[in-house]
Amino acid sequence: MRTVDLRSDTVTRPTEAMWEAMRAAPLGDDVLGDEPTVARLEARVAAMLGKEAALFVPSGTMANQLAIRCHCEAGDEIVTHRDSHIIHYETGAPAAISGCMIRTIDGPGGLFDAQAVLATRRNHDIHSPRPRLLVAENTHNRGGGTVWSVDAFVQVAHAARELQMQVHVDGARLWNACVAAGYSPADFAKPADSISVCFSKGLGCPVGSALVGSAALIQRARRFRKMLGGGMRQSGLLAAAALHALDHHIDRLAQDHANARRLAEGAVRIPGLSVAVPAEHTPTNMVFLHIDPSRGTAQRLSEQLASRGILTLALDPQRLRFVTHLDVRTEDIDQAIEGIRIAMQG
Repeated sequence: MRTVDLRSDTVTRPTEAMWEAMRAAPLGDDVLGDEPTVARLEARVAAMLGKEAALFVPSGTMANQLAIRCHCEAGDEIVTHRDSHIIHYETGAPAAISGCMIRTIDGPGGLFDAQAVLATRRNHDIHSPRPRLLVAENTHNRGGGTVWSVDAFVQVAHAARELQMQVHVDGARLWNACVAAGYSPADFAKPADSISVCFSKGLGCPVGSALVGSAALIQRARRFRKMLGGGMRQSGLLAAAALHALDHHIDRLAQDHANARRLAEGAVRIPGLSVAVPAEHTPTNMVFLHIDPSRGTAQRLSEQLASRGILTLALDPQRLRFVTHLDVRTEDIDQAIEGIRIAMQG
């Protein structure tokens, strides 16, 4: 019985075709400005998102933090959902790197509406921080892989403009959102001033993300990337993997979504488990199982599953996360469901 790693879609290994693309990539030195494969990736991603320019960076966290540093000054306020990635998984970087405070808003599944944004309105005087940046996340990780609609995002972006804020999208899994909702990256990104996208999550690359926005913003971000140690040399090896993934790994995300639904539908039939949304409406490639406290904890269940070769992440005391990806087959999902059933009987 093989190990089924459902901890994250970041655990994938390059396919043979991706390895070949990496080996064949022409290389230069990106810090010195002559990396041809990186330049090709940056131009392509900018065009896909309908923006002027893009910057290849090592991680989604760096892409988000470069955006914050470019948009904000020390003492500014960032408005975002209370479950956002920039709050929970980026080690306090908005405060440490940019000197910004965060004001949280709420909404189901990590999403929020224009009224929630407008409710953060402050008086513009010397006593208050300056609301400077609204951050939305698509798909929303802690929300369960939930997806913004274009109309809803346009409305919240308009509300942010009314409050004189810029708009950044943490689009680490934007590709999943586009496949699930049927819109293009450019259609969704149009109201945003900047957007980050990851290649190392749903697309199966070993490393890499991009920040996308205006030419002026990206020029500014390039300097901060160097300051933070994010300038890479022969990074065309990694950019080639991303270019291959853009050609071959986007449409197949629908299979990951189908596998996630299969997992959710199987798991909710097991006594003691529930999901936040109806299993058949699992939005993308994430399944969050809630364990009834009378049946134990998420950590205990995670450890029991690991002993059976099924790897997961316990997010909090009663909630367990499963993420499907290109290294997970349909038969692996059935193995996971059976493993969960056996563990819950113990």
